[in-house]
Amino acid sequence: MNRYRRFGSLIFAIEILLLVIFDSVYIGRNKNSAGRIYRVEAVRVAQELQEKTIGGIDLSQYSTIVNVSEFSADEIVNNDYVVEEIEGKLYRIEYSAGENYHGLWYINGSIISMMILTGIVFLYIERKILKPFHDMSNLSYELAKGNLSMPIKEEKNKFFGRFLWGMDMLREQLEDNKEKELAFQKDKKTMILSLSHDIKTPLSSIELYAKALSEDLYDTQDKKDEALQGISRNVKEIKKYVDEIVTASREDFLNLKVNEGEFYLSEVMKATQVYYNDKLSMLHTRLTMEAFSDCLLKGDKNRLIEALQNIMENAIKYGDGDCIRIFCDEEEDCKLISIENSGCSLKEEELPNLFDSFYRGSNSHGIKGNGLGLYICRNLMRKMEGEVFARIIGDKFRVTVVIHRV
Repeated sequence: MNRYRRFGSLIFAIEILLLVIFDSVYIGRNKNSAGRIYRVEAVRVAQELQEKTIGGIDLSQYSTIVNVSEFSADEIVNNDYVVEEIEGKLYRIEYSAGENYHGLWYINGSIISMMILTGIVFLYIERKILKPFHDMSNLSYELAKGNLSMPIKEEKNKFFGRFLWGMDMLREQLEDNKEKELAFQKDKKTMILSLSHDIKTPLSSIELYAKALSEDLYDTQDKKDEALQGISRNVKEIKKYVDEIVTASREDFLNLKVNEGEFYLSEVMKATQVYYNDKLSMLHTRLTMEAFSDCLLKGDKNRLIEALQNIMENAIKYGDGDCIRIFCDEEEDCKLISIENSGCSLKEEELPNLFDSFYRGSNSHGIKGNGLGLYICRNLMRKMEGEVFARIIGDKFRVTVVIHRV
């Protein structure tokens, strides 16, 4: 920002310097021109006096001559004059050699107007472009540090207003996710502490029974059988607590929200194609989108695009990079959107587990990921009363999204 202001000040200084130089040159030339005019006109008047009397000279045709009279040394005049001797008589030729600055004022006015316009443009750029951009750089820095509590000032300019509004929504979403994460960690810690306490009791009982059996403290077979039954009972209780932990870990911890609405299939397909055209071109992967009949769909357009993006990312990561095909089918009152990639190395028996959270197939070795992409797809589609399923067809892997038509 300071460098921009210094640059603006330099531009103004250059304009002022050019204005001063131009005025100096113009005034100098104007004075020389005015001097030449009155001398030329004085010579012309002297020539006329040789032929005419003073009263016969028309002074209106001269721009600098104001009066012609016989010279008298005692007479006082206010104008500048020259004395000419004509046929033995002295004549006073009075003139006014005032410079003409009308053109200078017009030119100076134009240049000053341009300077004012330049100042307005510089001020507009600073306030409407550079200042919001500076705020955005501070915002990204604060978000990177984890400072999510400071709201972003609303900006209504057409350049960055929508972007800042989106960034503020992102900040609020990150802040909300942070609070949910803290709450989740708190609940998780509370659950672990609670289950740890609950498990201690059956573990202590098992320890006592095992110690008694190892030291042969029971003198009858009935008591030994009773101890074994106690161990079995406590093992079942511990297993119940373990099942609770597993169930809790499989709950919908992502808390995905869906806004129901109506939208056209072409909007979703176009957004997906535009998003991946350049990316796949850089990867030298052929993208084929087959022709489809447009229709009105029911659900959340943005969430459907998100689901398709997750599937596309999987196709890019786990395919052989040769080609990806997108096509549509119809089934009763539903639209089926399929994404198929070449080079499938997944095993058929792995298909039922693909949509589980944190599950990664046998073809994921050396590939970064967390096993949540297809899990998120399934949850999003089910919240829109749709579905998603996968198939292996030869050496191709196909994921199909099912969504209802209106």
